[in-house]
Amino acid sequence: MKFIVKRSSLQGSTQIPGNKSATARAIVLGGLAEGRSLVTNPLPGADSFSIVGMMQALGAKIDTSNPMQWSFEGVANQPRVPGCVLDAGNSGTGYYLLTVVAALIDGYSVISGDYQICRRPAQPLIDALNALGAHVFSTRNAGVAPLVIRGPLRGGRTRLPGINSQWLSPLLIAGALSREGITVMEDNLMERPYVDMTMAWMKLAGATCSHKHYDEFHVPGAQRYRAFTAHVPADWGSSGYPMIGAAITDSKVTFKGMDPEDFAGERRYPHLLQEMGARVSFSDGGQTVTVEGGSELRGIEIDCSGTPDAVPILAVLGCRAKDKTVLYNIGASRLKETDRTRSIKEELTKMGGRFEETPDRLTIYPSDLKAAVIDGRHDHRIVMATAVAGMIAEGATTIDHAEYVKVSFPNFYEIMKGLGAQIERVE
Repeated sequence: MKFIVKRSSLQGSTQIPGNKSATARAIVLGGLAEGRSLVTNPLPGADSFSIVGMMQALGAKIDTSNPMQWSFEGVANQPRVPGCVLDAGNSGTGYYLLTVVAALIDGYSVISGDYQICRRPAQPLIDALNALGAHVFSTRNAGVAPLVIRGPLRGGRTRLPGINSQWLSPLLIAGALSREGITVMEDNLMERPYVDMTMAWMKLAGATCSHKHYDEFHVPGAQRYRAFTAHVPADWGSSGYPMIGAAITDSKVTFKGMDPEDFAGERRYPHLLQEMGARVSFSDGGQTVTVEGGSELRGIEIDCSGTPDAVPILAVLGCRAKDKTVLYNIGASRLKETDRTRSIKEELTKMGGRFEETPDRLTIYPSDLKAAVIDGRHDHRIVMATAVAGMIAEGATTIDHAEYVKVSFPNFYEIMKGLGAQIERVE
């Protein structure tokens, strides 16, 4: 599928769907817990359904027939040996989470996914699991999927590099069900908001976890997850596409149902826009955010250590500023479906964007964008960011692999179209 996007402005109000990362944690914990859990406003995205399928393979009963409320009959903290390969699809979060959950089982599991999953690095997690009593290996001896996993995870102490929180969060969740508990030493942990989110969902399900300055995490063992009822907040990460789209065009858009206390690092979006000179207002205790475009934007320096998924859309935002914008602490963005820093730089360069790139920094210079044919790289965040870029470009921009928006923002097209974006979908 392709998107064809022309210069646009946005007007109106909208409500963003549920948070992708929170939904993933809800599925895993609801599937592990004892009793019946209820989760409202889950994200019905492709990654969510991949995680649902894997948890069902481990014995959980999950009903997703009501799109606004999913119910879970968990495995009472005892996941079962799967009768099939665990298929993570395109979900990196699901891949890492279920690799560790499978390590709780006294038996063998195999996990794999699509071609992007099969090249995402897992060696630090493999090493940690083997140090904690499990036996995990890559079938290609390359630190990537497919992985063969044998439990049970005993527990103990291990160390992880801090560049990717997706290696830590699964160990915290599974550590509560290990016999001895787990202590993880972290080297300069990035993506801290995601770890805070993990610990909050664990607490909701009845487990405790503590840390010392994000350098050392400890999870007591022999705990139990219990049934819970929870609401998934609107996804600040997804809000960034129409929000930044409004800020860089002659637009006015109101976002309803946002949670200013959410753990997502992207809740900074409206404040970053204010710092750059955009007109942003808040009401209903911060749950309603209105962004008005038309203002001249200043370039600033943005620490992306807690928001690596934001790098593509922030690169688009930087093209519209009157002076340079610098994104730093971007290393984690290179470990996603694609090297997102490199991907967005190359695609926006086709449109006339001007950049300087180092391993941990992307500098964006003011750029007048022109239409181009964009490779969406099978990456939902590259597709959505370049769709917003097309709204300020001269001519009609064509974006391939547009179907990948289903991963995190399945109604992206409908919301953008409803707000007035000149966007067409070609099957």
